[in-house]
Amino acid sequence: MSTIIRETTPLQEDDLFALFRHSQAKFDYPLHIHSEYEINMVCNTSGKRIIGDSIEPFADLDIILVGPNLPHLWKAPTFNETTVITIYFEDTIVSSPLFMKKMFTPIREMLLRSSRGLDFSPETKYRIKDRLFQLSQSHGFNTGLDFFSLLYELATSPGQRSLASPSYDVNTIRDESKSGRIAAICRYIEENYHQDISLKSLADQIKLSESAFSHLFKKRTSRSFVEYLNEVRIGQATKMLLETTLTISEISYRCGFNNLSNFNKMFRKLKKQTPSEYRKSLSQITTRNY
Repeated sequence: MSTIIRETTPLQEDDLFALFRHSQAKFDYPLHIHSEYEINMVCNTSGKRIIGDSIEPFADLDIILVGPNLPHLWKAPTFNETTVITIYFEDTIVSSPLFMKKMFTPIREMLLRSSRGLDFSPETKYRIKDRLFQLSQSHGFNTGLDFFSLLYELATSPGQRSLASPSYDVNTIRDESKSGRIAAICRYIEENYHQDISLKSLADQIKLSESAFSHLFKKRTSRSFVEYLNEVRIGQATKMLLETTLTISEISYRCGFNNLSNFNKMFRKLKKQTPSEYRKSLSQITTRNY
């Protein structure tokens, strides 16, 4: 089990954002969450990072946007040139009256997508790198303008990539369905994933035939009911593998799978590794010292 620490960031109530630059940075902070958005740049080292249920290597230059309450961790060796720049800003910014203005739409939509963590193209990272160094040396009113300009450049850049899987944050799928009936069904699945759920029972809830329900669900979520149910169950399983000492068999049962073989097969299909391999990878990164 890896304990997830809730971090209290240094961001103050009257701050638009808080920026910290660390030379020869040490990667000794444990897996953690906080309620603020975070832009994190790591340069001149290579290692691995955890963002939600994503475990990936990074090298040379890494810039990631982390949404509120999304577990994250970087592990890498420290060299003389290793630098980390971290920017924190409030989660309430996305719902502020200013961000409801049309010109802020790209930024607002990017922040909503960051609930799964966002990676950016190498071209964008190298272009943003100098701007982050400049922002770390700036003071006064213009830093606010530079901050918004930085967010806009990230938001409109091509090649953005979500890191955590859709199953890790099914709220995104539910919200994007743009259907009150389907959103209600998604919530029901999220609350009852550990139980037997039939297609007929869900169709009956919104007074549709099974075929009509299947068509509507696929149209609104871009996945079948069974695919969505499995994504929710595997998403919960990844969290249990990270946060608990439950055995894989116990996790399988608690996530609604009838037998361990089906659980292993579905986990491998969605995560490209077995539950035991996934837990081992998490343990290696969270306990490794460089």
